[in-house]
Formats: sequence, C-alpha cells, structure tokens
Amino acid sequence: MEQRRERRSGYGGINLEVQRFGPPSDHLVLLLHGFMDAGGTWDLVARKLVAFGVHVIAPDQRGFGRSDRVGLRSAYHFPDYVADVDRLVADTVAPGQRLSVVGHSMGGTVAALYAGTRPERVHRLVLMEGVGPPAMAPPLGVLRMRRWLDQEAKDVAANGESTMAPTRITLDGEEDALARLQFHHRRVPVEVLRTRIPHLAQRDPDTATWSWCYDPRHRRTSPTRFDVATFCAFAAETRCPVRAVSGGPLGFHPDDEDERLAAFPGYVDRIEIPEAGHMMHWTQPAASAAAIGGFITDDHGAG
Repeated sequence: MEQRRERRSGYGGINLEVQRFGPPSDHLVLLLHGFMDAGGTWDLVARKLVAFGVHVIAPDQRGFGRSDRVGLRSAYHFPDYVADVDRLVADTVAPGQRLSVVGHSMGGTVAALYAGTRPERVHRLVLMEGVGPPAMAPPLGVLRMRRWLDQEAKDVAANGESTMAPTRITLDGEEDALARLQFHHRRVPVEVLRTRIPHLAQRDPDTATWSWCYDPRHRRTSPTRFDVATFCAFAAETRCPVRAVSGGPLGFHPDDEDERLAAFPGYVDRIEIPEAGHMMHWTQPAASAAAIGGFITDDHGAG
C-alpha cells in the first residue's frame, strides 16, 4: 500500500509532518491524533481505511512527533491547532474533493472546533472519545493562569530569559520507552506498543540518547481552561452528519458527554467498540477503521 511522509505548512510558520496513505481519491480523510500521541500511530487504522476508497492523511499536530515546536515564550492552544488544520485543508483538499475529519481524544476536540468553524468544508465528522476534557469551572481559569505564570517565572529564575526551556525527559533506550508505554497503556498488547515507539520516541544520533518526540512544554499547565459552553456553541454550527465512537466502559467519558453530543444539530450516530478502551485505534484498529469507513462512505444512511 502506498504510504509516504511530507512536510506541510501550518499556522504561523509552523511546519507539520504529515503521513499519507493510499492512492489518490476524491474523498480525503483527515485523522487527528490525541494528546501525547502522533499522526503515525494511526497507521494500523489508516491502512485499513484505504480499502473504502479514500485517501488518508495523518499529521503530527504542532509540538508532537516530527512537527515543529512553538517558541520558548509560547504555549499550545486549541485555536492554534484549528488554524493548523485550516491551513492544511486549504493547501491539501482539491476543489470538489470531499473531506471527512476524524479526531481521537484531544484531536476530536480540534476536529469539532474546525467543523463548527468551517461547516461548509466537512462532509463527515467522527469523534472517537473526542468531546473534550472534564468540565472546568470558571475559578479554575484563574488558578491555571496563576500556575502557568509561576512555572514561567521559575524557569526564568533558574535558566535565564534567553535559555529558558522545560526539561526534556530522557529515556534509557528503546526498552525504557516500551516499559513506560506499558505502564500507561496496560491493555494494549506489547507487540503493538513496540510498533508505536518509532512514532513517539527518537534517538539523538549525536549523543545516542533517547527522548520522547513531543515538546516538553505540553506537560505544562495550560493558562486557559476548557469551556464546555464554548465547545457546544461550535458543535451547534456543525452541518455534517456526526458519529461518536466509544471505547466502552474502559474508555474516557466526561460526566456531561450526552449534553455535549446533544449540542450537535440533528442526529448524532453513536456506536461502541466494546472493551476497546480509550486507545481504540491501537487496541481495535480493524473495528475502528470499520466504524470510520462505514460511516463516512454511507451517503444515504449516515446521520
């Protein structure tokens, strides 16, 4: 199966690493990964999706995988992720080509915000446990801003303004990376986790040291809080059919998940992949691909 990597321009001078799967098609599927993940780990799903006659692209979102990182005095915000998608779509989707957007976890939030912002561009939207983190009360906004500023001030005091950078987490080789992945993803088969390492960790050829691919700034407290009402306002602007895919009781489900999904206009198709858990694209790639492909190519029954 055809698969290749390329660099694409994102928002504000950020370059994104993008993987393409399958031959050209009039239907493009954009896969958006979750927090601390990378576009390459969609491979098990993407290779099966092309059987539905679609062309698949999976970018590393900014600060993850091999995509560019923001500057030392910058942070990562949802509007930046959405702007990256907007730029990527503008440069990639040909006139007349259908676009379906699939997001897992954090990527689902990005996908929903984009679909609400550009409703005319999205043919189908699939959210794989991607309706946002737990609700955050307004006072948390103050606490998060305070903590973020304290973290920045601590770094400046310790390292100086010109060299300020969060500490990189080093690894004791590939087996250490595997052990850490096993600790956080205990239900994912070890043989699958081992194939995730090339996408999530890297070896410095000069020092022979290993580290995670993500920008350590992602581990910082964000200065902004997640606002459910704003998410629902974006959802209300969506005009395409929507499918919500659950990993079952072992997945992630905010207490107000039903209310968030109810914000999308019309009918939201909800299905479950039993026992898949939150990382369903790793644990159940065939079922995940079927849940995506069957929906986005069903022009009569979907939604």
